[in-house]
Amino acid sequence: MNGLGGLNKSPAGVVVGLVQLQLPVIKNRGDITRQASRIVEMVAKARHNMPTLDLVVFPEYALHGLSMDTSDEILCTLDGPEIASFKAACVEHHLWGCFSSMERNPNGNPWNSGLIIDPAGEVKLYYRKLHPWVPVEPWEPGDLGIPVIDGPNGCKLSLIICHDGMFPEMAREAAYKGAEIMLRTAGYTAPVRDAWRFTNQSNAFCNLMVTASVCMCGTDGTFDSMGEAMVVNFDGSVIAHGTTGRPDEIITAELRPDLVREARANWGVENNIYQLGHRGFSAVSGGATDCPYSYMHDLVAGRYRLPWENSVRVTDGTSCGLPAPGRAFTPPPAIAAQ
Repeated sequence: MNGLGGLNKSPAGVVVGLVQLQLPVIKNRGDITRQASRIVEMVAKARHNMPTLDLVVFPEYALHGLSMDTSDEILCTLDGPEIASFKAACVEHHLWGCFSSMERNPNGNPWNSGLIIDPAGEVKLYYRKLHPWVPVEPWEPGDLGIPVIDGPNGCKLSLIICHDGMFPEMAREAAYKGAEIMLRTAGYTAPVRDAWRFTNQSNAFCNLMVTASVCMCGTDGTFDSMGEAMVVNFDGSVIAHGTTGRPDEIITAELRPDLVREARANWGVENNIYQLGHRGFSAVSGGATDCPYSYMHDLVAGRYRLPWENSVRVTDGTSCGLPAPGRAFTPPPAIAAQ
């Protein structure tokens, strides 16, 4: 149930619009400026298209396209004119908005960043993509963790970006921190279509969480993004899906975080995120609360290593024309201490 895409909004509902934005061609600063204006226009379209709308979501690469260009000329900052225009659009149309930016990094490669802005024009969520799509993407690995915020109508809201969603740990972390709705923005192209669909569904079901996901759409003359806006309910059922591949189409749905809360509190069978930390509670009081997973212990200890590690052939971006990196990742103190 999604309230006819949000036309019949319930008091507890959150109406989301997922913008299958036309993939742009970006070569210089002027292109960035024009694309920012295009995104602002689409915020207005989203509001006029659905008066009950609470949150409009733009895909990864909405501003920069898929060129993977790291030229300083086209990079953005949090206090730059593009983000300022997105803030103003959210204020003008009284909407929450989710936006994408390739962010200048003074100490390394750019970050692939996502922002959620509230109707007062305030940045409420700021996220840097934890898992760039290697070996293709040159972006610096994120260093801010996975934020969860109080979003529209009191929902608990989080954001991950594209390849992040292929790691079940990402959705689990968002849910563990309280997320009831997880956004996933992407620029994916058709070869990933099936994986996109089943990971969106598994991320929702395994965590009793709504997932709302959207890719860029159309062609830039080289790449063909697939759109594929998709809303999955906490039981894994698809409640909205953009299957036409039509650029600039906005897929809408009403999400019900109150029903997520109800399921998390009342489900016995398949309450998997609870049961992960309470194994076999029908046999032992409170369930087993240990961590039986070797990879978790090894990852925390800095010794994560696959049995087939020595046979892995692609371990940097040189196969995609990127230079071999010459420095190690240093997590910020807050992350390193966790």
